[in-house]
Amino acid sequence: MKKVVVFTGSGISADSGIATYRSEDGLWERYRIEDVCTPEALARNRATVIDFYNQRRRQLAEVAPNDGHKALVELEQYFDTEIVTQNIDNLHERAGSSKVTHLHGELTKLREESGEQYIVDIGVRDQRLDERAPNGELLRPHIVFFGESVPMFERAVEIIRKADILVVVGTSLAVYPAGSLVGYVRDSSVPIYVVDPADVKISFLRNPITHIKERAAEGVPKLVERLKNGELDNIKCH
Repeated sequence: MKKVVVFTGSGISADSGIATYRSEDGLWERYRIEDVCTPEALARNRATVIDFYNQRRRQLAEVAPNDGHKALVELEQYFDTEIVTQNIDNLHERAGSSKVTHLHGELTKLREESGEQYIVDIGVRDQRLDERAPNGELLRPHIVFFGESVPMFERAVEIIRKADILVVVGTSLAVYPAGSLVGYVRDSSVPIYVVDPADVKISFLRNPITHIKERAAEGVPKLVERLKNGELDNIKCH
């Protein structure tokens, strides 16, 4: 069974109604990164950071997986499918995907401020400002803040290297180091399929690349249908 690795970004969640970070009306147009998504912000103004992620969880409770998420679940019936996502929401899991690696953490979880010895799933409820681990240490969102290392990066590299087919959905590949993952494909024979209405900077690769310029909820089901029907040779590469 061929292995399909799907690398997703905020574009796939946008079709469920979750605001993206870098679009014209994205989250960073309304919030300063320095105020809500850095270790320094957490130390300086803990209440603001905790409230920001509480708002994100409340929003997550109001949305559902879209047709793009659902199509990727269907893909598991035909391929060994694994998802690497930059997204911190749980829409892939809620749709039914069985193998999901979160590069940038998970919105529904908290962890100790000093490390990851204790991680707790709180779902979509609010985090209390003084919430603590059993050892008494304060808890923080289980999110990779700007300026922090990405603990799951090496795991993601290993997954990408095993791909027979790579699918990139809803990401500009502009966030480092996540955006560099596509460069870890096994060799130039691995076909890459991009689903995004915008141009994606991927031309540095010599692989056969197909760009489906549609939103995830529309383009992913179409691609999955072609993949499961063995129509790879009928997809125009450019």
